[in-house]
Amino acid sequence: MIKLIVLDVDGCLTDGKIIYSSTGEETKNFNVKDGLAISSWVKMGRHVAIITGRNSKIVEKRAKELGIKFLFQGVKEKEKVLNELIDSLEIKYHEVAAIGDDLNDYKMLSKVGRSFTPKDGVKEIRELVNTTLTCNGGEAAVREMIDIIVDENDLQEQFLSIWL
Repeated sequence: MIKLIVLDVDGCLTDGKIIYSSTGEETKNFNVKDGLAISSWVKMGRHVAIITGRNSKIVEKRAKELGIKFLFQGVKEKEKVLNELIDSLEIKYHEVAAIGDDLNDYKMLSKVGRSFTPKDGVKEIRELVNTTLTCNGGEAAVREMIDIIVDENDLQEQFLSIWL
């Protein structure tokens, strides 16, 4: 049973583009379908963590909006943060699912029980993970991942009951 979902941001929750305004302000696009699935997972009493290599106030705001308690930004060694989080939650690697799209996610993805990458993840990650999704990053790839996990863990009724 999956108890924790770990998310990369750029290239998974977003399309990987980083846009700066003329004043230097950063913007990102998030998919609302990802958001609904993430907040539903949290409402089901499960854990979600964001582990990302960059720092962004936008990501902090999005995590807060979705009820994500575990936000780790500016992380160079994602697997180290993952190890510490798993220890603190007293869960096992096989109870963790993660999504990543590039080489900085490789070590983290290689440790978890269920690993995913968006359709446009890099070749090395697509070769590593359990599932390459049909959606590109930022195009509801995280929603697709959560739908798969819900189905595999026989949680459809609980997932749907939040909204129906």
